[in-house]
Amino acid sequence: MSSATRHTAILAGCALVFALASCSGRASGGSGDRPSVVAAENVWGSIASQLGGDRVTVTSIIDNPDADPHDYEPTTEDARSIASSNFVIENGVGYDPWAQRLIDANPVSGRDVLNVGTLVGEPTGGNPHRWYAPSDVQQVIDAVTSEYKKLDPADASYFDRERSTLETSGLAQYHALISEIKTKYAGTPVGASESIFALMAPALGLDLLTPPTFLTAISEGTEPTAADKSTIDHQISSHEIEVYVYNSQNATPDIQRQIDEAEAAHIPISTITETLSPAGSTFQAWQVAQLRALAAALHEATGR
Repeated sequence: MSSATRHTAILAGCALVFALASCSGRASGGSGDRPSVVAAENVWGSIASQLGGDRVTVTSIIDNPDADPHDYEPTTEDARSIASSNFVIENGVGYDPWAQRLIDANPVSGRDVLNVGTLVGEPTGGNPHRWYAPSDVQQVIDAVTSEYKKLDPADASYFDRERSTLETSGLAQYHALISEIKTKYAGTPVGASESIFALMAPALGLDLLTPPTFLTAISEGTEPTAADKSTIDHQISSHEIEVYVYNSQNATPDIQRQIDEAEAAHIPISTITETLSPAGSTFQAWQVAQLRALAAALHEATGR
């Protein structure tokens, strides 16, 4: 079955589910009249859950660390969750178009939608991995908190406290590691397997040398140019890069070959993922583990 046919079937099934469940009309909200929130990806779902505490219910649709979000096929259960929610968080930037299709398939009065790409001003066709940009993460924190206060004005002070706790305690190590890496390793040349790291590298002060066209091609599942592959081969063999950063959820033959070349050249490899790993991790625990691993790789490479 083609992708288009699968999407058509899903939407048709969703329409039937909605009709049978009488989900159209107004969003029904969560258990105990708590606002019901659906995040297309658990990266945003983790943040939304921490900001909402026990005053909201949060469901994340993509929560499998082994899944490639680019290839996700929604289910009727996903559609039912979105149809009955008060608030939906989608990444946008062309990353999760299925989420918008489910939203459009069943317009619901009183349901608000946060499109992260729209929020941060990143158009379709840009880098969709906004959770790797610390400034974008902060914008999402602010937007979600504002939405919670709109949905539940009586608990506005509670949501302000939850945001403060997340920012000053929950994300403390995350921000500290970003600052430490930038202070210690600013300007260090690195390579990467795809565009995920292109948003974090500037925040860390690292010099990402991999051609942007290669990063985008791997992220979008298209064939990189021979010229880009040759450039990266040279960067590795001549030690122009100190560390190679690899998204383990998107291993193509070209990437595996580069990993083999980096290992042969004794260039440290640091692994990152596209979604929370291991399953059940918080956003900050996941990011802190990856930043610590990267700091260790940078130390191994530079001796600093």
